Amino acid sequence: MADHEKGRSPRRRALRIAVCAMVAVVVIGAGVAGYAYWKFNGNIKSVDIDASLGTARPPAATDGSFNLLVLGSDSRAGGNGALAGGDTADTARSDTAMVVHVNQDHSGAQVVSIPRDTLVARPACTDKTGKTVPAVQRAMFNSAYETGGAACAVKTAEQLTGLRMNHYIEIDFAGFAHVIDSIGGVTVTTTVAIHDKDSGLDLAAGTHHLDGTQALAFVRTRHGIGNGSDLGRIELQKQMMKSVLQQVAGIGLFSNPVKLWSVGDTLTSSITTDSDLASVNSLVGLAQSLRGIGPEQLAMVTLPVVTAPSDPNRVVSQQPQAGQLWAALKTDQAVPQAVLAVQPGNPATSPSGAATRPPGGSSGTAPATVPAASPSSTLSSFLSGRPGGSVTGPATGPAIGPVTGSLSGPATGPSPVAEGR
Repeated sequence: MADHEKGRSPRRRALRIAVCAMVAVVVIGAGVAGYAYWKFNGNIKSVDIDASLGTARPPAATDGSFNLLVLGSDSRAGGNGALAGGDTADTARSDTAMVVHVNQDHSGAQVVSIPRDTLVARPACTDKTGKTVPAVQRAMFNSAYETGGAACAVKTAEQLTGLRMNHYIEIDFAGFAHVIDSIGGVTVTTTVAIHDKDSGLDLAAGTHHLDGTQALAFVRTRHGIGNGSDLGRIELQKQMMKSVLQQVAGIGLFSNPVKLWSVGDTLTSSITTDSDLASVNSLVGLAQSLRGIGPEQLAMVTLPVVTAPSDPNRVVSQQPQAGQLWAALKTDQAVPQAVLAVQPGNPATSPSGAATRPPGGSSGTAPATVPAASPSSTLSSFLSGRPGGSVTGPATGPAIGPVTGSLSGPATGPSPVAEGR
């Protein structure tokens, strides 16, 4: 019996060692997850905009769809002044603005870019000193942020669109460049040379892999393409958005904990959100709700505009197309064909408009609010590379040519970029 026990002793010791090792791994993993949760939460900057928005807002959707206002700030404060040929002015405007409508079963999204020079009715807002700034009937859309910060930008967007913005996310110049660097850069293809002394962008026609600073110049350039208007720049921003999704899919981000940590740390350090979204739980919940949306499930359009009668350097919403666009999003429908027909460089080629509705039905019963995961499940899955899904596959859309359109109507030629490879 003693010999038998001695024979089993090494095996028992090995088993105990294995169990102890597993426990150590679990404890260390939990510690790392806890630290990540604490650190990433501490990174996120937020703005409590609820009080400023008040109760006179468009009603929230009840079908599971939701809307995000995504802002790119042109603040020159801190490390932003030296980027993209900027000065050091201490004011900021929402130089890039996108309304992202996620359909009710979260299988696709429609992204509407609002040209920064669009003249809109801006509601009364509270400035940073607490003073009420009266409403005006004609103001550039991007000036709302300068007037009253994020709350004023959200109020202006809601008044323009008739849609409730469930959340807002903001990123500035330096943050954008850092995020692009953290994912290893992005690849874009342009069919024409782009030379812009203001942004510093100098690209020959062809495919290029851009680092963060170059990618920022790419989405900031105006004078190097088309007629130098904001509409041409918006086409580049659409290309960049898809290229980022493709890069994230291509590097296996969610199966590489080290890379995932780096990107997560950079991303949470680079954004500002509304207070309801300002936690790892909420952000991961948002990411999980969008996990089935890749480049092919994004329908990207620009708000239809025409030259403002009062100022050839400004634009106004083109009616009835603009109204039709917002009505379609409000009822979770496809982008109307009439809107496609006036897109810069994107003539309407789909007779049914089906191509503009992201794949997936609209019979889902997903909640109208963005789901939030628990801290333990969120961080353990986040760090182990199992976030519940990821972007899959690159877009396979056709190559597009140079922007030649004008502010007075739809472009007569295609956009200056090809789909990201």
